[in-house]
Amino acid sequence: MKKRTIRSSYMEWAKLRSPARYNLAGSGVMSYPLAELAIRPEDLEINGPNDFGYPPLLERLARKAGVALDCVVEAIGTSQANHLAMAATLDPGDEVLIERPTYGLLVDVAEYIGADLRRFERRHEDGYRIDPDEVKRQVTPRTRLIVITNLHNPSSAYTDEATLRGIGRIAERVGARVLVDEVYLEAMFEQAPRSSFHLGPQFVATSSLTKGYGLSGLRCGWILAEAALAERMLHLNDLFNATAAHPAELLSVIALDHLPKIAERARKILAANRTKMDAALKNVDVFRPEHGTVIFPGLRNREPEEFFRTLREKYEVSVVPGRFFEEPGHFRVGIGGEPAMTAEGLERLGTALSAG
Repeated sequence: MKKRTIRSSYMEWAKLRSPARYNLAGSGVMSYPLAELAIRPEDLEINGPNDFGYPPLLERLARKAGVALDCVVEAIGTSQANHLAMAATLDPGDEVLIERPTYGLLVDVAEYIGADLRRFERRHEDGYRIDPDEVKRQVTPRTRLIVITNLHNPSSAYTDEATLRGIGRIAERVGARVLVDEVYLEAMFEQAPRSSFHLGPQFVATSSLTKGYGLSGLRCGWILAEAALAERMLHLNDLFNATAAHPAELLSVIALDHLPKIAERARKILAANRTKMDAALKNVDVFRPEHGTVIFPGLRNREPEEFFRTLREKYEVSVVPGRFFEEPGHFRVGIGGEPAMTAEGLERLGTALSAG
């Protein structure tokens, strides 16, 4: 039997080809300095208690989300959280309905599991909002999972609670669940709404400390799900990641205890970069979200790959080509990087777009 080859073209590109002098391809806030966590050597240990998650970490995540402890599953970043959530809710041949455009790994994981894919559109001309009627048209009696991102990856469009409730009712009618990747919602900080998990038992939410806080190296991710489903994920995780890296768990606890300070730094970085973005890209065709760490501009009458090549070679700027989100006429720009680098990169990007 011929084996399937499953790989992520986006992750390969991100790891091998995205770096540039002015790197606007990153999607999170710049890395938080370890020294600012004021860690003492005695705060860390190599090994510790971890049957199905490190209890102090789970307690802090439960408190942060306002949920019961048995509804929290620890994961290695949002990527593993999404994989666990899909693997626990889908069997091969089940139907999954995923937004388009979307983060490529969500589609990759669904295909790896062997699910049958259906799509619903989030359109640039509509500000990438979700139209519940469009979702309703695409759902079938075979649908077992509806997948969305909030804030939307790649546009940072926000989906409000009323829309989410509508999607939840659609899912409930066909016996499906709703998976909401909320990792970019963290970049709304104190303005962030409660997790979609609170909207009903059909909702499963994933997130991490990666994008909004500059803490990607901790790989502190989590899943919120009803207790029975959460327990299923815990046992399934024994196949993926039997025991977590305990130093990362300890560092995550420390980070969560100091999250307001970390968030304030991130807020200042994003505010400064957003001002520069508005100035440098004032004439660019782009949906301008109120929150988030990325934007998704469109290209006007430009051959995408030629433009990206020129942008890198002549202007030394890297962005994420829209083909990784099934939108080749667009590209994703990160606005969470080091402010001086980001300001210069945005200025160069604006010049390249104006060059014709």
